[in-house]
Amino acid sequence: MSLPAKPLENARPGLDEALAHDLERIDDLGLRRVLRRIDSVQDSEVDIEGRRFLLFCSNNYLGLASHPEVIEAAVAATRDYGTSAVSSRLISGHMHPHQRLERTIAEWKGCENALVFSTGYQANIGTIGALTGAGDVVISDELNHASIIDGCRLSRAAVDIYRHNDTDHLAELLAKHAGAGRVLVVTESVFSMDGDKAPLQDIAGLTRNHGAWLMVDEAHAAGVFGPGGAGLVAELGIEDKVDVRIGTLGKALASFGAYAAGSRTLIDTLVNRARSFIFTTGLPPAAAAAAGASIGIIRREPERARSLLTRSRALGLRLRAAGLEVSHVDSQILPVVIGKADDAVAVARKLLDRGIYVAAIRPPTVPEGTSRLRVSLMATHTEEQIDTLAEGLTAAAHGGSGRSQREDTADKQR
Repeated sequence: MSLPAKPLENARPGLDEALAHDLERIDDLGLRRVLRRIDSVQDSEVDIEGRRFLLFCSNNYLGLASHPEVIEAAVAATRDYGTSAVSSRLISGHMHPHQRLERTIAEWKGCENALVFSTGYQANIGTIGALTGAGDVVISDELNHASIIDGCRLSRAAVDIYRHNDTDHLAELLAKHAGAGRVLVVTESVFSMDGDKAPLQDIAGLTRNHGAWLMVDEAHAAGVFGPGGAGLVAELGIEDKVDVRIGTLGKALASFGAYAAGSRTLIDTLVNRARSFIFTTGLPPAAAAAAGASIGIIRREPERARSLLTRSRALGLRLRAAGLEVSHVDSQILPVVIGKADDAVAVARKLLDRGIYVAAIRPPTVPEGTSRLRVSLMATHTEEQIDTLAEGLTAAAHGGSGRSQREDTADKQR
């Protein structure tokens, strides 16, 4: 009978011991994250672990996740094609719902072709890696999404970062890399944590003048900006100056997955070189059908996006007037900057006590000292619900309980 080996005096800590130490450090920094279980369809109100809340941090911008037409499309696709593609697209997982969705996206975007990926993360890392490699350069905005950052790292290209939306700095870096191989500039169109827009016309002009390529991630603009919700690139009329247009299906389109859109040559290249497309199971048929249905609704009901942006701007200006720091009010994303991570969590907790769910966003998602509540409206929010948020958020951020004036008055009268 063999006995277990005697542990060495200076042995490394076991896995759980080491990870528990790491978690303690995360706790000390006020950066511990937890999962909150949603027990209902995501709309302006949701059930969270047995309690009803107003929801103001979802990416269901147009309220289509519960739209009967979108749900029926998903159900019908499941009935006709099953629950999964059960293979990579290049083996046996390329199905009619994928092809139909890609044709729909290409026509919607005014591009020759499109390719659907299984997640937004995969779309970015796969596309950047397929277009660049050793000897090439990727120039990226400093506030780009983590999927873009990781795509740059994985590509093996040299990476240079330009200051957020600073076209003068971008011009310097483009000139610096004039003798390099391929040069790819990557930016979001509407930034996910600040809600501000990139100066795409200037970026496109600079990129074209320096012989570089331009990739724009429209994750938070698709469905909300541009004619028929086609995005900020379409709104600005610079489609011919943007080489690659990325977008997600899991935000305004109320489904799951992502896409790259552009020339036929681009899409053929991605099919053959994007590892995150080649080596993963294709999008579930239901997700593809749901996204296609959402695009149809978005194109025929532009008032959803118009109303959303109008009301979001009004809310942002109202919060500013109440003394809150809201840096941008030009999209459906309103960053209410609090500062310290612990303070942002405290404000979010006060809102939870009131029945309002807005997640606190902390480092490393945002820079140190800029922890915030990322407020995002949906087209389905009522004016009364928005009023409730404005009152509660103002009180909570200024040190109050987050209770509304109506609730306080009612208590005094009892």
